[in-house]
Amino acid sequence: MDACPECAAPVTAQDRFCAACGRNLRLRRTPVGGPPALPDERCPCGEGDYGEDGACPQCGRTRPSPRDRVEFTLPGVAGVSDRGRRRKRNEDSMAFGRARGRGLAVVVCDGVASSERAEQASQLAADTALDVLLTGVLAGSDTEQATTDAATSAGAAVSRLARPEAPELAPSCTFVSASVGLDGTVTVGWIGDSRAYLVAESGAARLTTDDTWAAHLVATGQLTEEEAKTDRRAHVLSRWLGSGAESSTPQVVSLRPATAGALVLCSDGLWNYLPEPEHIADALPLGVPPLEAARRLVDVALEAGGHDNITVVVVQLRGGG
Repeated sequence: MDACPECAAPVTAQDRFCAACGRNLRLRRTPVGGPPALPDERCPCGEGDYGEDGACPQCGRTRPSPRDRVEFTLPGVAGVSDRGRRRKRNEDSMAFGRARGRGLAVVVCDGVASSERAEQASQLAADTALDVLLTGVLAGSDTEQATTDAATSAGAAVSRLARPEAPELAPSCTFVSASVGLDGTVTVGWIGDSRAYLVAESGAARLTTDDTWAAHLVATGQLTEEEAKTDRRAHVLSRWLGSGAESSTPQVVSLRPATAGALVLCSDGLWNYLPEPEHIADALPLGVPPLEAARRLVDVALEAGGHDNITVVVVQLRGGG
């Protein structure tokens, strides 16, 4: 006998819905609006708890924002999002869920810092895209089409956040998603410079290509890889989600890993420090649950300086393709 994750009422493996609260037991996902913040009742100064006004009575430090550090885990997938050491707020967002007996879906979005309400844009995009992807997973739809539909829906939702009087500040974000079926097929879609990596027993690979001006100049032979790393346009996006974007159609790739391993989706707060697939593979602890693996990768970025927001979602893959 199991318990409903919503109300703790007893349920069985055959139940589709909880008789007590009506929750869909075949579908579990991150909460809309983002995972809850980690409990943080004591101030880092160690002298006391935060007061009702959210400030430490001893040192005056205010309680961290609920978005500063969030973690969430489901069977086979977990994510961590951290504000980092330099940014004033966390503008990254993650959303993921799994449908029992069907598969799972993951979305990571990074709010563009030069736009307003970047954290709202990234969270809305992540939640909107996940809804579309999970609907496709439940229906057994074509995953590449579902990925395109998810990005298009997310782009439309973010575009509606724009203020007509300030189009130059319109909220925007990057996008990377993954759907994983029961047969091991992985479908990844992206717009912008958030990335997906595959780390398997047979080797590691980067599954995405950045939508940045520097990456475009490398692809056309105008810059070398080394020159691009220091070019001022290295992180200037050529594609994004939101107002002013030419298209919300993602690049999409599907594969079926032959061996077991992990799928890593992340914002540039991680890959700035671990850009190559072998860097991710070397830092990824083996034989540990996804949450521990995600925490370790975030810690690596924090230890290296944590100059940006850092979001990492790790998915266990069985392989066999």
